[in-house]
Amino acid sequence: MSVNPKKTVKSPQSGGLRQAMAWLHTWSGLWISWLLFAIFLTGTLSVFEEPIGHWMQPEHALEEAAHANEPPPPKVTDRAHRLQLALAFMDKAHPKADMWEIWPVQRPEQGLSAYWFQPQGGYGSADLDTLTGKQIEHGHAGVQRATQGGHHFVDFHYELHAGRIGVWIVGITTMIMLVALVSGVITHKRIFKDFFTFRPAKGQRSWLDAHNAVAVLTLPFQFMIAYTGLVFYADDYVPAPVVAQYGMQNTKKLFMADWNDVGKPARTGQPLAIPDLEPFALRAEQSIGQEIRAVVLDNPNDASMRVCMYGWNEDSELLERISANTGRACYALATGVETAVRRPGDSDTGGAALTRTVMSNLHMVGFGGISMRWLYFLCGLAGTAMMGTGAILFLVKRRQKSLGEFGAATPRVYRLVACLNIAAIAGLAIACIGFLWASRLIPVGLEQRAGWEVKAFFGIWFVTLLHACLRSEKRAWIEQLGLLAALCLLLPVLNVLSTGDSLLAQFARGDLESAGVELCAIAFGLLAALGAWKVHMRKDKPARAAKSLARSGLRTPNTTTENNA
Repeated sequence: MSVNPKKTVKSPQSGGLRQAMAWLHTWSGLWISWLLFAIFLTGTLSVFEEPIGHWMQPEHALEEAAHANEPPPPKVTDRAHRLQLALAFMDKAHPKADMWEIWPVQRPEQGLSAYWFQPQGGYGSADLDTLTGKQIEHGHAGVQRATQGGHHFVDFHYELHAGRIGVWIVGITTMIMLVALVSGVITHKRIFKDFFTFRPAKGQRSWLDAHNAVAVLTLPFQFMIAYTGLVFYADDYVPAPVVAQYGMQNTKKLFMADWNDVGKPARTGQPLAIPDLEPFALRAEQSIGQEIRAVVLDNPNDASMRVCMYGWNEDSELLERISANTGRACYALATGVETAVRRPGDSDTGGAALTRTVMSNLHMVGFGGISMRWLYFLCGLAGTAMMGTGAILFLVKRRQKSLGEFGAATPRVYRLVACLNIAAIAGLAIACIGFLWASRLIPVGLEQRAGWEVKAFFGIWFVTLLHACLRSEKRAWIEQLGLLAALCLLLPVLNVLSTGDSLLAQFARGDLESAGVELCAIAFGLLAALGAWKVHMRKDKPARAAKSLARSGLRTPNTTTENNA
């Protein structure tokens, strides 16, 4: 077979809309695929933030287990007395705070808690004795390990542990993802047929089929999760309307004050004694149809005092509505007049605020219960697979066709892409499971322990990048997938050796959160072991373009290509 030197490859400009969209989809997808894979994987894990955090604090989990068979505490009947105790504590400890917040019934332990705004900013909090009103000093330091738990994955998902800069990086990446999704839909004219097509053991075709299948399967989810993520930070990404309304000074603070403290009165400077709050709580329960969860007192001991009563969202309610806004009723304490009422699921500040609430709950699966969380988890894994297969497909396709986009530097660019693929896919997965291992291996009493867990995560990830660059591509895939499998499969063993807790014990005491974490780790370990075995068994094949050049008698600097995982 001879190579036709006159044969040309269509450029994006000469191939029509689909050709242009294919080019846009390929290159916009490639440069964000590594970061987007990380954002999707950590976002998927953060769906089960609480179970992961529960597993990472075994002392807390075992303490809960010790009381698991105890009957539930009786319904609180002394709420009025609890409110008086909390008001007395706040009046003595924080009389100048602009806001007092009291939780007279802290579920599930039925405790009593108080919160306030610190002078330097942020919340202060205290747990109070329900009989005396004195602050409870918790003695967990040095016993219950400090950890970020599953919230580490939440932080990485939306800000990469980089603060506001990270939020912007994630936002820009998400915008490019939307471009890749739209261009991908235009490119795949047989999008629904592709969903039902899978050709195993066919190299590039197999990767393309896998990429198309997981993309089409969860396409509505991908659009929804990307769009709602952008809407959640719309005031950061598009700040002009907020600046136009509030000016350049303290813009964010003023905006959030109007958003969260709608109708908050200004201080008058005239003193007023705080009345009994229980009658207002009873009135609020009648108005909103929910049990009172929190009591918020604005401008305490001032004639402008306002109290707002917030209700509980029961699990059954969130099965029926997407908005997680609780009921809310506010009263002017000087007159006793009800100044505002919000029914559960509604908004105080109009349709825009309600839309934002619904969008945030769509993104963070704040509705639907455990079944919806599992649906998000599976769709998130499919989206993660879409990013990973797309990155691998790029390399498989170009090595087979040897397009030479970068001239003489093309082999080096492809090698860099291969290293990034390995570190971004297998390496990140190793870092995630390594984060769980760190929770057991780092000494419990170590200072700044939670920070060391996060450092371990990034350190492991960096080591996998170095490993990918130093080893051949095929060996790097095998070794990293093999390590991932070992870490996942041995996680329950590590837990037994470090805490004495086992899967059987978890099931016996009904601790499905801890058991679920370890069973998921085992499932991922088996998948990683299967992947490592598949890569090991696959033989290296010469690239199609290289074979053509060899048959025509032309020399090529690289007549074979390493097998791609």
